[in-house]
This record gives sequence, C-alpha cells and structure tokens, in this order.
Amino acid sequence: MPAGQWSALAAARMSAEAFSTLFDDLCTWGAWGPGDAQGALNYIGPGQVREAAALVSSGRTVGLGLPLDTAVGPDNPSPVVHTMTDFPVAYPAGGTAFSCDSFTIECHGDAHSHIDALCHVAFRSSLYNGVEAISVTATGASALGAENLRNGIVGRGILLDIPATRQVAWIEPGDVITAQDLLAAEEAQGVRVSAGDILLCRTGHQRRRRELGAWDAAHLKTGLDPRAMTWVSERQVSAMGSDGDSDTVPSVVEQVDYPVHVLAMCAMGVVLMDCLNLDDLAQACAEERRWEFLLTVAPLVLSRGTGTPVNPIAVF
Repeated sequence: MPAGQWSALAAARMSAEAFSTLFDDLCTWGAWGPGDAQGALNYIGPGQVREAAALVSSGRTVGLGLPLDTAVGPDNPSPVVHTMTDFPVAYPAGGTAFSCDSFTIECHGDAHSHIDALCHVAFRSSLYNGVEAISVTATGASALGAENLRNGIVGRGILLDIPATRQVAWIEPGDVITAQDLLAAEEAQGVRVSAGDILLCRTGHQRRRRELGAWDAAHLKTGLDPRAMTWVSERQVSAMGSDGDSDTVPSVVEQVDYPVHVLAMCAMGVVLMDCLNLDDLAQACAEERRWEFLLTVAPLVLSRGTGTPVNPIAVF
C-alpha cells in the first residue's frame, strides 16, 4: 500500500465517541414526521422528477445491475440458486408448452446488485426515525421494510468517478474516499450534486474484480470516509449507490462496523444501492460527455424484506 494511502487511512481513523457525535449531528429523525418511512427520498418531489426527465436527449439506456451469480466465490458465499421447475422434454408439434424456474437470492452481500431497505441497519438499538431495532424479527421487518420502496425511485442520477479523477484504474481496497475526492470529481466532470439527486460513486471495484479476480470483499474493500457523509447531508442527497457498498472495510471507526451504512440509513434515512455495475455507466457518461442522467430504480415489492435485488436504469 502506497505511503500516501496509509496517511489517508490514518487521517480517517475515528473514535467511537467522535462517530457518535457525528451520528447525532447528521440525524434527521422527525424531519418528515414521526411515522415517516421514506427518509431522504422525501427530497425528491414532482419538480425534481420532471427536471430529471427533461435530461433525456439521446435515449440511450444503461442497466446498472450485475448478472446474478450462481457460483460460489470468495466474495459470494451465498450464490444465487437457479432451479428449473418445469420444462418440456420435447415441444409438441401443435400444442403449447411452458418453461418455468425459481430463483433463491440473498438480498445482501458483495456479489448481487441490491438496494437496502431502511430496516437493514440499526445503531444504538434503533433503526431510522427511532424505530426500535427489535421490530425486525424472524418473520421480517414490521416497519421500514422493502415494500416502502414500491413506488420506485426516479430522479436525477449523478455519477462521480473517483478513479478517473485520481487517474488510477481503481481505488485499492481498504483506501478511503474523502469529501475532497467528491468535490474534485464534481469539478473534473462539470457537475454539482444538489437536493434530491441520486449519487452514484464509482470506486473501480468491479473492474478490479474483473481484471484481478474476486477477493474476500466482506473483509477488504474501499468506500467513503464517514466524515464525507456531512457533505452528502449538506447536498441533501436522496439515495446513494456504489460498485462496492459505500463502506471502507476494515472500518475506520473504533467499535463500529460499516459506519457509512449506519450514518446513511439509520441517521439520515438514505437508502443505499450496493454492488452496481458502474463501469458501463462511466463509459456511457464519457461518450455522452455528461455525468447526469435520468435514473429509474424499480425495487421488487418484498413485504417485510430488508432489501431487494435491483437493476437501476440510467437514461441519457
């Protein structure tokens, strides 16, 4: 690991006490009422949707979902199980025949594109908006479940390509992405994240995986410095996504795992999309010469679910 990277990691270290203070500073509980289940998606109003739709010019579409991975690997201990439940041995000459199948999918992890529902992360015994963590039981989430995303997420997406800004192929696992990195990407790409935007942050995770092979990403990956969430809060971002899962692992916060998940989802009510394919999107942005686009996200309506597979679509 380069010396500069060690310095960045050292600067990013946070005590549990400092993190707790940051959590309180960023907390939006009650901002949209005591029973709110939408969180920062409240930043997207009809006006933002109309403005995002007006960005469509070429009509080019880019899917951000990864192919469902049915193979066990170092970053995929719970692969998708695909079972054919019916298929004809021989098609009848004049009749009708059907083929059917079933998928069993782990909604989280480091191999499947998915969106986290607000019930996914608890901190200090609470979920977003002060909902008790024990509201999630063996039967699922009685509050803040994936069904609350049934109307989808539609708005202006912005991709910030951090490796391109740093002029590297990817950000090495374990490194941190700071607010200064986000600002530098904005300046380099000529965009500005504003209220209601859906922020996508490319780290190069999928390119590294493709070129060097899979690794145990559950224990080593790159993501945001927790303090960068102050910038996210100030910009009133509605939702976030990454080609990793937005967190640096190992955690830079003492006694707190996945601190960005904690701040985004539990404190701020910002849903996260993990394990997206942002390489194709980055190429499209470069070819279209713009880093903003209409983004549509249509989660499955999984009642009481903590998350759902997803394939967001960017439209230029």
